[in-house]
Amino acid sequence: MKKIEAIIKPFKLDEVKDAIAELGNFGITVTEVKGFGRQKGHTELYRGAEYVIDFLPKIKIEIVADDSMVEKLVEAITAAARTGKVGDGKIFIIPVEDAVRIRTGERGVEAL
Repeated sequence: MKKIEAIIKPFKLDEVKDAIAELGNFGITVTEVKGFGRQKGHTELYRGAEYVIDFLPKIKIEIVADDSMVEKLVEAITAAARTGKVGDGKIFIIPVEDAVRIRTGERGVEAL
């Protein structure tokens, strides 16, 4: 099993969610986060004062999936989230040792 963490632009969430849903029934956790990479933020003018916006709003999507689905999920997320501009985001793939469904006690892939 692997955990896929994708950091994307907020307006791409619906497209990414739909792309994931086309591949099957996956549990998804979505969190509003802030951060920056190469963008390094930007400056904005508000009531005549200049403000530096260091951390930009992003969405973090987390999915735990069987190894056989990881590449398909990564391809779907990449295609749906891409705008071609700086700040499109990143995808991290992390090994998951085990999973437990609290309600039934199922473990491993069955718990997903």
